Amino acid sequence: MNALIVYESMFGNTRKLAEAMAGALETTGADVTVSPACEAPADLSDYTLVIVGAPTHAHSLPRPKSRAEAVEWAVDPTKKLSLEETARSTGVREWLEGIMLVGNPRFAVFSTRADIPRIFSGDATAAIRKGLRRRLADADAHADFLVGLDNRLLEGEEGRASEWAGGLVAVPSA
Repeated sequence: MNALIVYESMFGNTRKLAEAMAGALETTGADVTVSPACEAPADLSDYTLVIVGAPTHAHSLPRPKSRAEAVEWAVDPTKKLSLEETARSTGVREWLEGIMLVGNPRFAVFSTRADIPRIFSGDATAAIRKGLRRRLADADAHADFLVGLDNRLLEGEEGRASEWAGGLVAVPSA
C-alpha cells in the first residue's frame, strides 16, 4: 500500500501526529510519504490511502488571516511557541482546491483542536470532508486530537494517532 499523509501545522502538533501515523503505517509494510500541504502532490494517482490533517482555526481550516495570527502568537515570548517552517505558506484548504482525483484512493482526515467542548472549538475535519466532497470524494474515517490551552498536544495523543492510523489499514475500501 502507498500512503500519503498531508498536513498543515503551525506549531508542530499536527506534524507530530502525521509522523506518528506514518510510523504506524510503516510497521504494516506500507510505503508512506509525509508532506506539508504546501509541498504535497496534487496528483494522487500513486496512492491507495490519503490521510489529510490540519489544525482547527475559528471552527474550520486555517485561512491566511488565522495563519498570520499564529505567526503573531509565536513572536510572543510568553507563549513559548515555535513556528513551523511552512506555517506562513498555503495549507490544506488550498491543497484541496488543486487535487486531481485520478484512481480511487481512500481518504481519512484528522484535526487538532483545543481541549474544550467541540461546540466551542469547532472541528477542521468537517471542512476537510467538505473540500473532498467538492472533488467528489469523501473520507472513510475521521479523528480529532486534542491540544491544551498552551497549544501543546495532550499526553497520549501521539499514541492515539498511531493506533488510529494503524486501524485504517484494516478498514476495507468502499
